[in-house]
Amino acid sequence: MSLRRWLTPENIRPCPQDVMGPLPHLPSYQPVSRNLPRAIFISIPLVTFVYTFTNIAYFTAMSPQELLSSNAVAVTFGEKLLGYFSWAMPVSVALSTFGGINGYLFTYSRLCFSGAREGHLPSLLAMIHVRHCTPIPALLVCCAATAIIMLVGDTYTLINYVSFINYLCYGVTILGLLLLRWRRPALHKPIKVNLLIPVAYLVFWAFLLVFSFISEPMVCGVGIIIILTGVPIFFLGVYWRSKPKCVHRLTESMTRWGQELCFVVYPQDAPEEEENSPCPPSLLAATDKPLKPQ
Repeated sequence: MSLRRWLTPENIRPCPQDVMGPLPHLPSYQPVSRNLPRAIFISIPLVTFVYTFTNIAYFTAMSPQELLSSNAVAVTFGEKLLGYFSWAMPVSVALSTFGGINGYLFTYSRLCFSGAREGHLPSLLAMIHVRHCTPIPALLVCCAATAIIMLVGDTYTLINYVSFINYLCYGVTILGLLLLRWRRPALHKPIKVNLLIPVAYLVFWAFLLVFSFISEPMVCGVGIIIILTGVPIFFLGVYWRSKPKCVHRLTESMTRWGQELCFVVYPQDAPEEEENSPCPPSLLAATDKPLKPQ
């Protein structure tokens, strides 16, 4: 069945105007500019309090030798203090892992989705399912990338690489925000915080970054090489505008094939947003040729 034949009024559920924005069907919704600062100011002190006192409990109940020899400090802590209920500790860790994975699924797929909408990734990744409004191509790309990364084998090495890359990208992002605040002060700011907060973060970030280079130079070097592999891809895919027609035909055919496979279309925004968007509109809307039935 072709995608055009499937796109009928009874099969399509109206999506929000912007899948990254608020859902108008929720009456209890509050503006992000109000809720996000509250969430940050409540969650960060709470998490800091819990982590600090957790480590104090570890150092109080366990000796330094036990801490260094344990592969899972929380499990050893539970076996030493909880007795028959020590099984609760690994179960709690597993539940926490599921929660973290759930957050990563939402976060990283939306990063690919947003990057595609800005024109930095193929336009197929900026498309959503016609009925469920989920960025299926972006999710599939994240799953494929995760499967490839898991081939590294050594879990601890993988954690070190990912942690360093994430931490480096967080700091560079804060630097970019400060640079925009200085060079383009007239930009619209839905959320504006005191400059002392990002500056204080950058001070600690720089200290930990230098310490990481001193203690783990190999891990940091490999992490930087992994990041730099995206530079030639950026120049070939984004910066190089005058590509041959065969490249455009190939990308259009792959995008059309991906739309047929995943039942996805480019989300329709407001007219003024579509004019300012760097991404092209949906290929289905740009052509009158019917898709080949499968």
